[in-house]
Amino acid sequence: MTRNSRMNLLKPILVSFGTMSLGLGIIGIVVPGLPATPFFLLSAGLYLRSSEKLYQKLLSNKWMSYYIVQYQTNKGLTKRSKIGAIVVMWSMIAISCLAFITSIPLKTGVILAGLIGTFVMGFLIPTAHLSNDEKK
Repeated sequence: MTRNSRMNLLKPILVSFGTMSLGLGIIGIVVPGLPATPFFLLSAGLYLRSSEKLYQKLLSNKWMSYYIVQYQTNKGLTKRSKIGAIVVMWSMIAISCLAFITSIPLKTGVILAGLIGTFVMGFLIPTAHLSNDEKK
């Protein structure tokens, strides 16, 4: 089996996982504790390897493309972006747990998802180090 034929078999699988990841990213915009950015980045990587059309469509989206382009340009997320994302995530977790969620197991699940999201944002996603010129 040649490399091209293997890649042709893999493309639908990569597109499927990319679409699932994109769905999780979109859900992560509104669900506290579920980080959106890592899922958008994963979708971009999977689409890049499987469908130029879907990759370009993702990059042309005004809400998702900013994070992907910044990540690609800077080889990671800036410390400011990471902190901002974590602050927004934990603000939504706090509001949800204090005002809307009454079930202790559900609160626990949301908090655990937030801890995982914080770990991913803080440690797994590279931190971009910008030069003084880029900071302005």
